[in-house]
Amino acid sequence: MATQGNTDKPVTVDDYNAIQSSGDRALCDLLRKVIDEALPDAENKIWHAHPVWFLAGNPIVGYSKLKGGVRLLFWSGQSFEVQGLEPEGSFKAAEKRYTASDQIDVEQLNTWLGQARSIQWDYKNLVKKRRLDRLT
Repeated sequence: MATQGNTDKPVTVDDYNAIQSSGDRALCDLLRKVIDEALPDAENKIWHAHPVWFLAGNPIVGYSKLKGGVRLLFWSGQSFEVQGLEPEGSFKAAEKRYTASDQIDVEQLNTWLGQARSIQWDYKNLVKKRRLDRLT
């Protein structure tokens, strides 16, 4: 596994997925496959220790392993016009949690990913502007 410096933290999405248990790895691999296919122009990287996809430097979607499963997070998900996500945090993020890959509705996930492309809040400049502005 590739690591930064003397830490054992993953530096690529492949590294992140590889350190998960077999069930969680299957879930993460499926999420990654669907996200990569739906957002081929997005940059993906490990950001704050988790896989995140960015469009024009703005975080769009990511996932993280939690104690009870895997959380799929959309930074602008509270503004989506489709249902199925739960609000997360104090800004515009929304999430869906999974415990097994067979719980992922790929059609629904693709709908959310389409919304993620067209409905975005400017998280990239949140610290600088001290406010969250809608981009699209």
